[in-house]
Amino acid sequence: MIRLENIGKQNGHHILFIEASAAIQKGEKVGLVGPNGAGKTTLFRMITGEEPPDEGQVLVDRDVTIGYFSQDVGEMGGRSAVAEVMDGAGPVSAVASELAALEAAMADPAQVDEMDAIIERYGETQHRFEELGGYALEGRAREVLAGLSFTEEMMEGDVGKLSGGWKMRVALARILLMRPDAMLLDEPSNHLDLESLIWLEAFLKSYDGALLMTSHDREFMNRIVGKIVEIDGGALTTYSGDYEFYEQQRAQNEKQQQAQFERQQAMLAKEIKFIERFKARASHAAQVQSRVKKLDKIERVEPPRRRQTVLFDFPSAPRSGEDVASLKDVRKGYGARRIYDGLDFQVRRNERWAVLGVNGAGKSTLLKLVAGATGADSGDVAIGASVKMGYFAQHATDLLDADRSVFGWLEDSFPQAGQGSLRSLAGCFGFSGDDVEKKCRVLSGGEKARLVMAKMLYDPPNFLVLDEPTNHLDLMTKEMLIKALATYEGAMLFVSHDRRFLAALSNRVLELTPEGVHQYAGGYTEYVARTGHEAPGLHA
Repeated sequence: MIRLENIGKQNGHHILFIEASAAIQKGEKVGLVGPNGAGKTTLFRMITGEEPPDEGQVLVDRDVTIGYFSQDVGEMGGRSAVAEVMDGAGPVSAVASELAALEAAMADPAQVDEMDAIIERYGETQHRFEELGGYALEGRAREVLAGLSFTEEMMEGDVGKLSGGWKMRVALARILLMRPDAMLLDEPSNHLDLESLIWLEAFLKSYDGALLMTSHDREFMNRIVGKIVEIDGGALTTYSGDYEFYEQQRAQNEKQQQAQFERQQAMLAKEIKFIERFKARASHAAQVQSRVKKLDKIERVEPPRRRQTVLFDFPSAPRSGEDVASLKDVRKGYGARRIYDGLDFQVRRNERWAVLGVNGAGKSTLLKLVAGATGADSGDVAIGASVKMGYFAQHATDLLDADRSVFGWLEDSFPQAGQGSLRSLAGCFGFSGDDVEKKCRVLSGGEKARLVMAKMLYDPPNFLVLDEPTNHLDLMTKEMLIKALATYEGAMLFVSHDRRFLAALSNRVLELTPEGVHQYAGGYTEYVARTGHEAPGLHA
């Protein structure tokens, strides 16, 4: 269906692909993996024809329709979210536009002389619209938007007034409604809450076209794909199986290659030692020549290419008192909207609370109340003795000095720290090589968030309040963060839509629902087992 044959591609001095080949067959669901900058987005662009390969060819079967979702959603505005989604639904959207124009013409007194022709054309267009399933299209568009957590009000409102994250969902909904023969999805799990993520998972599982996607959500990837294409060192390697299997297979292949490499190195060393020892002796000349020729003919085994993984030994947090945070009879609202009406909640030492709830349930508000970023309308919020809090929210990136480099900002924050230690810290959070010299003002939202997180964990508080800490983190950085926080000895209160993060780090769950607030002993895995659902909005 889609074939990449011996492609080569270079961006400036950076070589992305060398004689790389891969294929995607009809109905296959494929995960595309590789380190940041390996060329995943470039590969998508080559398949859609936006960018040609320098060498080789990209072959797409005739009449195959491709839908491409990228993080660059472009401009949107002036119409409703429903209209915006329907506009991307292929041929039917052009017919829908013509219908709307003809309806406007029929209501225009200035065009009364041409009314017969307009009405005739309207009848033809309406018939074509029915043939294409146009009248069911709006219902399907609303269904997709509802799956992605849009309310009726948001569906009808001007799409231009939505935040960047919600515009991303509109762009994703366009591709899903289109149901092309092949979907290319670049990070579709970004900006989605847990309920939307689980809905999208079910949608993609039931989609019968071909799928090629990237995702920083390991669980999401694992449940959907049955094949992995890895970009590494300019090559494309295909693995059959889900992400978990790929990881095991890759580690096993590396181990085997390392063993082969070491065996060959030992044999080469032995042969070279013999040649060196006897090359001056005439009696051994024939043997020496024979071995030299043998060495020339041997195909050398390369050592495995090792992914650069930086592990950092984060310092221990100071011990807090037993009571870390306490909310008593807390009421909080915004205008006429009540978020909390008499909330009682307590965090004790060593408790790690995952906060779950649908959009608007008050997850971020709870974290702000505890962190002191917003005040309660009434009731008491108290922080315990010897508690040193670290609060991570998306606006935390405002603390960065725009004119300082990444490394300069870390040095300013920790003047007593050694350069090696700070470089290792930066590397853990994805700033390696020249990246540490980047000015904070040019960093992406994700890079800023990673830098703030790095500073927080270098001088760890004993109470972490984290609002979506895994947003923008790639798989490797996320794994590093999970490992670092798994040994963290303080209390935690956090919101995340990453199920691996939730399962690995929580030992308590606070569920916010319209029926009330529920507390569960045991972590996210136990919560799922007890309730039978993975998120509060999935009761039905």
